[in-house]
Amino acid sequence: MPDLALLAIALALGGSIGYLDSRPAWDDTGVTAGALLASAGLLGWLGPHRPWLWALAVGAWIPLWGLVSTQNYWSLLAPGIALLGAYGGMGLRKWI
Repeated sequence: MPDLALLAIALALGGSIGYLDSRPAWDDTGVTAGALLASAGLLGWLGPHRPWLWALAVGAWIPLWGLVSTQNYWSLLAPGIALLGAYGGMGLRKWI
């Protein structure tokens, strides 16, 4: 897949997850973390040559929403979860 298409998918997935996580009624951190991990993992599988870019595009939205709206500094952990997913997807593809 072309990198531009994967970047657009990553930004859309990350923005959607970030928006859902920022809703006042949403209080399920585990589902959010799982969605970040799975989304970044899939992108790492599809584009194994740039996992850092997919992780950044998916994981940067949670801190942006969290810091701006509620000053939630724990949201800074989200890019790390996305990095684990993206590099895990890349590693799985290279391993299989």
